[in-house]
Amino acid sequence: MHKRFSVFLQITIQKQNSHLRPKQNEYRMSRIPGQVNQIENYALHQFSCGAIPCRIAAPKYEASGRPWVWRARFWWAFPEFDRTMLERGWHVAHIDVTELYGGPEAIDRWNSFYHLMVHELNFASQPAIECMSRGGLISYNWAARNPEKVLCMYADNPVCDFTSWPGGKGSGPGNELCWQTCLDAYGLSEEEALAYKGNPIDNLKPLIDAGVPLLHVYGDEDEVVPYAENSGIMVERARSLGYDIELIRKPGMGHHPHCLEDPSPIVTFVEEAWRFRRVQGQPVIAADSGKSNVNKVQAVPIAVGDSR
Repeated sequence: MHKRFSVFLQITIQKQNSHLRPKQNEYRMSRIPGQVNQIENYALHQFSCGAIPCRIAAPKYEASGRPWVWRARFWWAFPEFDRTMLERGWHVAHIDVTELYGGPEAIDRWNSFYHLMVHELNFASQPAIECMSRGGLISYNWAARNPEKVLCMYADNPVCDFTSWPGGKGSGPGNELCWQTCLDAYGLSEEEALAYKGNPIDNLKPLIDAGVPLLHVYGDEDEVVPYAENSGIMVERARSLGYDIELIRKPGMGHHPHCLEDPSPIVTFVEEAWRFRRVQGQPVIAADSGKSNVNKVQAVPIAVGDSR
């Protein structure tokens, strides 16, 4: 092989793989806290923010810019997408918002966790948000308040109106116990909840104005979180504002299983959003904007199989 071409080939290969090289300075500046366990072949950092359980799954080699997936609910359930993103150098993070249904306390927890991830641990300023089922409530409610902090959203059979689920005020069965817990989380009576205009279906405009890419994956026979009462309304309202939500339909499928056996279309959607952002020259790491609301970060043991 010609010596000059050999050197050129070596440099080319190094450049192609440079996005997965660990950056020592970043690791020194932003060591992830917590007790370290394993989830499959990856390091799992488990800790608490105050008393709230948190998790960060770390790739073997992180991608340039420290991109991350923010998993809203049901940690490591249907993990095909999460596993693939870890393989590609992304972190996957989660803070517990069990039984809060996207209400005020859930928003406060997400605000604190975002500050921790971005301003203290130096992760990218715009995570890709992943939500399944009731996780749609916190994901869209937080994103509507913070559209500039969202890279894109992948929503899988998401709850977009709490009167559909857990309220059961449409064609779905709902859940009476969960409905009461939801009302308590928002501090609403049932009459007030039926008139409430703070559901994801009511707050798409900030995300559309910010140009946040949205992807919904849905089973067209989902009877628990019916498409017509949730994602379908989101799609119609987005179109009325001149915006398209990307859709992946799963024919003959119900509420479960979530994700796709081959998550490649979801991965492509997220990575295209990341590449577009980098081309646009948007800042990867945000400037510090004040102190975190997190009182204390400490290591705590959490069961890996916990579905919160």
